[in-house]
Amino acid sequence: MTISAFISGCAGLELSHAERAFFSVAKPWGLILFARNVDTPAQVMALVAAFREAVGRPDAPVFIDQEGGRVQRLGPPHWPAYPPAMRYAQLFERDAPRALRAARLVTWLMGHDLRMLGINADCLPVLDVPVPDGHAIIGDRAYGDTPLLVTALARAAMQGLTAAGVAPVIKHVPGHGRARADSHKELPVVDTPLEDLRQSDFVPFAACADAPMAMTAHVVYPAIDPRNPATQSPRVIAGVIRGELGFQGLLMGDDVNMKALRGPLAERCEKTLQAGCDVVLHCSGVLEEMHEVARACGPLKDAALERANAALESISHAPAIAPDRSQAEALLAELTALA
Repeated sequence: MTISAFISGCAGLELSHAERAFFSVAKPWGLILFARNVDTPAQVMALVAAFREAVGRPDAPVFIDQEGGRVQRLGPPHWPAYPPAMRYAQLFERDAPRALRAARLVTWLMGHDLRMLGINADCLPVLDVPVPDGHAIIGDRAYGDTPLLVTALARAAMQGLTAAGVAPVIKHVPGHGRARADSHKELPVVDTPLEDLRQSDFVPFAACADAPMAMTAHVVYPAIDPRNPATQSPRVIAGVIRGELGFQGLLMGDDVNMKALRGPLAERCEKTLQAGCDVVLHCSGVLEEMHEVARACGPLKDAALERANAALESISHAPAIAPDRSQAEALLAELTALA
């Protein structure tokens, strides 16, 4: 079966006839859900099942951004309000072992929520190291403000997701924390010497390079490539992400529709894949755009297909471990009280 090299969104709470027809022919590698796609548990389960039926793959990955805090697609009344990542760092200052347990167990709760719906991949953890004058788009989504703290807590969060049978997606490689602009709206330029990036921004990504999947940053790093954002830079992807950081898992570009990228949509897709990303991420759910993305991306093949299959293997072999739920819920309550 031919599988296309993109992850698609969809428009609403259920697939339209046109979306079903598109997915059955285009066969994107995966689906990503947003708040517009979420109402009740039964509805989400039906949507996930409909996508997998349409593409003809019961193991097709379904993604969501379920970080907690500002970025949480599943929330009350059907799911808990989870804390932002920075809350774990606040607890770490008082009790480091407890904070690490909290990161593992509370993220396990999040992963368990997802797994019960059929969602098997979470775009978490955020490995960006924020700086005081950086844009607030990262802010409290980070697990602290030092590379070692971010690394420790993010690895614990990865362990929690994996224990729930959900694959983590580390982001935004090789680091969005220094950006002074929101890449949803414009192209950030991080004009920082390479050695400074190596000593800080790159550290969590190198430490978590065994993750099955990663998402790139739509950020220009002039010290590496003055012309192209990381998502579309062979220098960044081959030289830094694959080379220096040692990441060998599936690499997806951040949303191809973000205003940080320029040019027609098809050209954005082509540049992303030519630079070395394995799959394109397209989130809008606009069907006309989805057709354009499918035409531009073509099939998953060669090393990209091997990495996609390895990522799916990591999901299917993830141990569904049931830790002490009461302890996890107590830690969630403690983190919530820190607000």
